Amino acid sequence: MANRGPAYGLSWEVQQRIDKQYDPELEQILTQWILAQCGGIQPPEPGKEKFQEWLKDGTVLGKLINSLYPKGQGPVASTDPSNKAFKQMEQISQFLRAAEQYGIAPTDIFQTVDLWEAVREAAEN
Repeated sequence: MANRGPAYGLSWEVQQRIDKQYDPELEQILTQWILAQCGGIQPPEPGKEKFQEWLKDGTVLGKLINSLYPKGQGPVASTDPSNKAFKQMEQISQFLRAAEQYGIAPTDIFQTVDLWEAVREAAEN
């Protein structure tokens, strides 16, 4: 995770709004869908931090986007886990490029560093 201190003032207020919008039920629905789609992967423990950690290395995301294509034709070349930050971030980037090619609007796609460093942006109301 990024080396950041606690939020104060407006940053704290924004973070509180973001935290209130987190939906544990949606997390469970997404987890179940990913597990059903990919098969053979371990589910995360419940909670937004654990869910983020589950996705952080790009392995699950790579397997997910590859599962939407015929076997052997997935856009993410390697879905092997890695302990190296640059490899993890590259897998996330491959997923994001593939998601855009699949039809996800660029405005709906997060930045690699946002997932990797657990950055949460304020949702518009």
